[in-house]
Amino acid sequence: MTGHNELIVSVSGIRGIVGEGLTPEAALAFAAALGTQTRGGRIVLSRDGRPSGDMLRHAVLAGLLGSGCEVQDLGVAPTPTVGLAVRRLGAGGGIQITASHNPAPWNGLKLFGADGAVLSASLGRNIQAIFESRSFQRMTSEKLGSLAECRHAEDWHRDRVLELVDVVRIRARGLRVFLDANGGAGGPLGRRLLEAFQTRPICHACDADGIFLHEPEPIAANLKDVCPLIPQNGADVGFVLDPDADRLALIDETGRYIGEEMTLALAVLFRLHEESRKSAEPTPGPVVINMSTSRVIEDIAKRFGRDCFRSAVGEANVVEKMGETHALIGGEGNGGVIDPRVGFVRDPFIGMGLILNLMAETGKKLSELVAELPAYSIIKDKYVVGKDRLPDLFRKLRARWPETAANDIDGLRLDWKDRWVHIRPSNTEPIVRVIAEAPDEREAQALCREVGGLL
Repeated sequence: MTGHNELIVSVSGIRGIVGEGLTPEAALAFAAALGTQTRGGRIVLSRDGRPSGDMLRHAVLAGLLGSGCEVQDLGVAPTPTVGLAVRRLGAGGGIQITASHNPAPWNGLKLFGADGAVLSASLGRNIQAIFESRSFQRMTSEKLGSLAECRHAEDWHRDRVLELVDVVRIRARGLRVFLDANGGAGGPLGRRLLEAFQTRPICHACDADGIFLHEPEPIAANLKDVCPLIPQNGADVGFVLDPDADRLALIDETGRYIGEEMTLALAVLFRLHEESRKSAEPTPGPVVINMSTSRVIEDIAKRFGRDCFRSAVGEANVVEKMGETHALIGGEGNGGVIDPRVGFVRDPFIGMGLILNLMAETGKKLSELVAELPAYSIIKDKYVVGKDRLPDLFRKLRARWPETAANDIDGLRLDWKDRWVHIRPSNTEPIVRVIAEAPDEREAQALCREVGGLL
């Protein structure tokens, strides 16, 4: 596994434990690498609520200003807001200081391109090379960059979401929403958006102070104390954000953890339903998801006569495929809704809007909407083995199940008519991930066990 003293460097940025793997010197150098790649120009800067972000902000500013960048500082803001601001401000890129769902001691830098999307692999490799070679652009005193505060980006984001959903219908339904931001960057925007919907929000840890009341990843094991709060407060739905607010998990009105896979499914369901009702020509375009996302979204797309394409795992890969196919909507099964009308970043705020709009349109409870979807069970497992073992494993798996449809764009995915298994190496750890989905939990577990036995 990755050691605590190690800085994880990838095409999308860096992350590590503050003061051990991640130092101010590393943050300065990575920011300088971005400034060198963009040859100065305008860069959007933001951070999540972690207290270490303030220290890292100064290091990042030094790297950007020293390479001649004009920095527009958003302060504490959600990751998707950064992407929107990059486009709105005509910037050449952006940096979000965040470790996403990693525990509190961690932090990192996430990079954006001029299109407002998380940096593409090719650009990321260029910046990584500059960072590793330390071949930075350095400006003399008269050519140093500048710093300006931009505190309107969350208003732009809220207003765009309000433009894209039926606010009047949502208000008329009289829904009550519980929001758990867990001290992350999405609390203030989430509160203001839900207030605009007149959903009488119950806000739990919605100050962006970086104080986590539970482990930050919004999975069932970390939300045992949160789930009961939804029925206790008489809420119709519970929304849970991760620290940088690019993932959205759902809890229904009974306090049952619905999870992140259904976030994208319900958002896609409403978006396709919305387009199908248009009297004029509906907006064309398929749905795009990654290789490890639930097939329930394929079923929904088929129901509305839409194609559903799969990309390699990773937000940048989904976004690239969405661009290639002119997708109507896309995302990942980790609660990441990507609506091109807002931007090419996983966005829980448009996710909230689409799901509330679906509840208002149908008059149904969240539990009822979920019960109407095709039912599958996903099992996610991992094994500590090296990548060198995979070619032999893949040959064995193809031979074991020759009747399946095989896809090798990201490890190996084998598809049956009603189930699938996906085996891929981690990008950051010496592990192999095995994800299986089937109509029954035991069947999904059996698939994972059989693959594990061959490893």
